Amino acid sequence: MPPRVFTDIAGIEKAIGEDLGTTDWVTITQPTIDDFADVTGDHQWIHVDVERATASSFGGTIAHGYLTLSMLPAFAAQLYSIETGSARLNYGLGKVRFPAPVPAGSKIRAMPRIKEVRHVPAGDQVVVAWTVEADGADRPVCVAETITLVVP
Repeated sequence: MPPRVFTDIAGIEKAIGEDLGTTDWVTITQPTIDDFADVTGDHQWIHVDVERATASSFGGTIAHGYLTLSMLPAFAAQLYSIETGSARLNYGLGKVRFPAPVPAGSKIRAMPRIKEVRHVPAGDQVVVAWTVEADGADRPVCVAETITLVVP
């Protein structure tokens, strides 16, 4: 199914509370985790030292929480786009949590929902609530709110 396209703020407001679908599964591999560690400089052993992590209570390496969070733009592109205003800017995040780990090799997917539209002097803030789950996990691996500023 092609992504849903929002062409005006009124259409986004009509979609408040609506689930926007479920993304495809994406496998989080150890090379992806290692690359993220290199880019961010976060080489904590639980992410990159397979031998040490295997002996830990996790039983192996786990993805950085921020790696999971950084997947949201790619997930969004699968399900929706905002095509209004002169620019759409990442304004910030709200209520980010990582309730469960993402072991290397896990498959994750996401489900977004339009939470609210805030009219502010700079434009309109579109708040999307995200739940990211891992295949077979009992709890979400990430819950977050993204805030996009739509500039008139």
